[in-house]
Amino acid sequence: MSVNIQGDSEQLIALGIEPKFDRSMSMLQNFALGFTYLSPVVGAYTLFDSSLATGGPPMIWTYLIAGAGQLLVALIFGELVSQYPLAGGLYPWARRLIGRRWSWMVGWVYAWALFATIAAVATGAAPFLSILLGTGDGAGLAVVIALGLIFFATVCNLAGTKFLARVAMFGFICELVGALLVGGYLLLFHRVQSPAILLDPMTAGAGNYLPAFLAASLLGLFSCYGFEACGDVAEEVKDPGTKIPKAMRMTIYVGIGASIFACLALLLAVPDIPAVIAGTSPHPLADVLVAAFGQWGTRAIAIVILISFMSCVLSLQAAVSRLIFAFARDRMIFGASLFSRLSPTTHVPVAALMLAGAVPGAIVLLGAVLADALTTIVTFAVAGVYLAFQMVVAAALIARTRGWRPSGSFTLKGWGWTVNVMALLYGVAALVNMMWPRAPDSPWYLNFAMLLGVASVLVSGFVYLVAARPERRSDAPYGDAAPAAT
Repeated sequence: MSVNIQGDSEQLIALGIEPKFDRSMSMLQNFALGFTYLSPVVGAYTLFDSSLATGGPPMIWTYLIAGAGQLLVALIFGELVSQYPLAGGLYPWARRLIGRRWSWMVGWVYAWALFATIAAVATGAAPFLSILLGTGDGAGLAVVIALGLIFFATVCNLAGTKFLARVAMFGFICELVGALLVGGYLLLFHRVQSPAILLDPMTAGAGNYLPAFLAASLLGLFSCYGFEACGDVAEEVKDPGTKIPKAMRMTIYVGIGASIFACLALLLAVPDIPAVIAGTSPHPLADVLVAAFGQWGTRAIAIVILISFMSCVLSLQAAVSRLIFAFARDRMIFGASLFSRLSPTTHVPVAALMLAGAVPGAIVLLGAVLADALTTIVTFAVAGVYLAFQMVVAAALIARTRGWRPSGSFTLKGWGWTVNVMALLYGVAALVNMMWPRAPDSPWYLNFAMLLGVASVLVSGFVYLVAARPERRSDAPYGDAAPAAT
């Protein structure tokens, strides 16, 4: 079936946007971008050890809970991208739904969350490169590896949309095939546990299991976002109003399914789970891989895992760079003329991509001085993303009260209100869970570290908004979703 790219450009012009990007990404490539951002391997392999130690085998159920909740959010985002297929995703959607100031805060929170996610993924790759090279896993080496991965991803992103799409497809194929082969082999030849353990917390929680399960839910929460990246590059996709909502849903279905399969295979291959929970077996993931595949087999698997991490960072950078570009195109940030400039040859925002490498690099360096840096960065990243998501979901609900009726090719019809409310309730519950203090014996600033981190981003954004008044410099359309506002 032919695609009317001219019609896509006309839709952009009708929305007040001049088409500039290279619209060369297909739906399958768009799905691959979302899949590699969500990345089942990155999510499962980054937090498997800590989640198993915290919540025991039932932590696997957090995938289903988080996946169901995020599907609700993806349906709302599908309506938005279908009507407003604009680069940057969350920021322009919030701008058209509510207005300039609200959308600025959405973009500010989302940008910092993505910066932190890039840093978290790059840092999480370090142990697997250490396995590949046969070196130690010291903090200094982890920083060097993370910075090198961010630099490499930035260089690849600068090559353009076509190269990004091809790398995303390559990463998708490697990750999916690798997850299926490794998981299948473990289930067939190295399963030492019964599936009954999936309902047995063993010694986790010491009597009251619910707090332990909620703490371990970071695994599911971290692994179930990334679908929104499909919308971040909407101006580079053919027939985005129809294709991107499908790609978002496919990302949830395939990504979460692969995540559950990978986690299940690993769980059933861990020989002594109580020892993991007790802390006497701190690296169950590496132990399982070495026992099943040997040193050289584990190194081969580490190559596939590193490809997954690399493609994940690549997709994350693409998403945040388009967000920065959208900000700058509307003249809502400093250096707008620089960050809104596209390369005349590759048609990508060069300065925005450079910033998308520099800031995560700084976060990696900062994380080197933190205790339990990876978990801290991951938790802040997840909390920031969920907050930005819910700011958009809330904006959609407010716009509905003002008369907004989604008019894109994908709508929820009579289910819109119900799905919108349920998505908001899920997101608020997830945020409360992530920010809830869990170590009463620790200093208060550690207990409330995530709340303080999110609050600092909100306060700094509010100060800039009040002091600089960026909305006064912007004449781009806003708040026009609802007839009453128009």
